[in-house]
Amino acid sequence: MDIEDLRTFVEVADAGGVSPAARRLGISKSMVSRRLIRLEEALSIQLLARTTRGAGLTEAGGTFREHAARICAEIDLARETILPAGDLRGRLRVAVPLTSGPLHFAPVLAEMARHHPQLQIHAEYADRFVDLIADGFDCAIRVGALRNSNLIARRVGQIYGKLVASPDYIRIHGSPEKPDEIAAHQALVGAETWRFMDGDKIITVQPQGRFSSDNGAALASAAAAGLGIAWLPDCVTHEYLASGALVPVMTRFPLPVGGVYVVRPPSPHPARKVRILSEFLTEAFERNPHL
Repeated sequence: MDIEDLRTFVEVADAGGVSPAARRLGISKSMVSRRLIRLEEALSIQLLARTTRGAGLTEAGGTFREHAARICAEIDLARETILPAGDLRGRLRVAVPLTSGPLHFAPVLAEMARHHPQLQIHAEYADRFVDLIADGFDCAIRVGALRNSNLIARRVGQIYGKLVASPDYIRIHGSPEKPDEIAAHQALVGAETWRFMDGDKIITVQPQGRFSSDNGAALASAAAAGLGIAWLPDCVTHEYLASGALVPVMTRFPLPVGGVYVVRPPSPHPARKVRILSEFLTEAFERNPHL
């Protein structure tokens, strides 16, 4: 059996069909189909039940998928062990936040690609919450509080934020001085709760407003247009703050310092490419602590 046939089978099983697996692997659907046929012929058993809606595992396929995934992981680990210390090969598929990713994390990924010319880096930028295992990602860069999950997270940096508004909004509506005054203001809502520090104590506020978005850049633009107050990281607002289009408000109650993490599916042997990405990001934050 060919290792690429095994790897392709695992991708099809996890993606639920030939088309999404082909997109993940960066190859044609016909190539995926040929590999599956070759593997089933080598085993003399049907692994997948093909339908018009995709491909489902047969009982034998479900059993074999677990073994195939372990074999692929062991082969990857063996390859990494014998490769020269600085050499990376294969493909790194990483999910990156859309709001801060293109400006702040894309240069780090480009630097990693330059140092490792035989590594293929596939980055997907989105602010939606990505299921790493179901969507076939090696890892994700995540900012802020992490959800409870079985994923393994490594902190690579920290991120700061502020409550901001435009000078025009403050002139017309005033500025809140305490967290309980936020209820009287229009909030630009990106998170269900806003948190502030009062010494060592955390105060939680439920913001209310008529403008909401899951994209920080959209919230910053709305704040600059005078639509309300936004709770945002500095990496999104720094240009607005520098130009005076936005100003900090309620500075006596700062936002908690957030974390930047590389998260990956659970495994006793993390891929070296994920470890190297974590190191590149850690070094980038060390060079620029307020990244």
